Amino acid sequence: MALRNIIYIEDPLLRKQSRKVEKFDAKLHKLLDDMAETMKEANGVGLAAPQVAVLRQVVVMDCGTGLIEMINPEILSTEGEQTGPEGCLSVPGRRGEVTRPMKVRVRFQDRYGEWQEMECEELLARCVMHETDHLKGRLYVDIMNQEIFDDDIDGEDDEEDAEE
Repeated sequence: MALRNIIYIEDPLLRKQSRKVEKFDAKLHKLLDDMAETMKEANGVGLAAPQVAVLRQVVVMDCGTGLIEMINPEILSTEGEQTGPEGCLSVPGRRGEVTRPMKVRVRFQDRYGEWQEMECEELLARCVMHETDHLKGRLYVDIMNQEIFDDDIDGEDDEEDAEE
């Protein structure tokens, strides 16, 4: 395994559509392993192949329940709504408030090409939507309700403390 370089928001590759994976071989397995290691090293919960300059429909995630690998993911259905903060390894130092579905049903292939389906809720649903957006060339900054600034949060806390 090896760490891959994460590209940033200015890189035009992040705005391109990813292609479907057709070969489920050692090269794909290495990409998946490298992406998982890179995500972990960067303290992320998700990473899409375009973020490491590979325009393929490949995603890795770990929202606290173990590593999930998705190849050629397709969103089958969404339900409900949640609004909360999001960040991105390709947009360092920034966060935004984003509205996403509360539940997501996704179909994808595993590293061996076998089709799987998964029902996701809350943080995992948010992560699936965030990472599959990357495969379409879309970033959370494109759909955020508003940017969240640390100074704003710190200022709010100070005001609350002053009122007590």
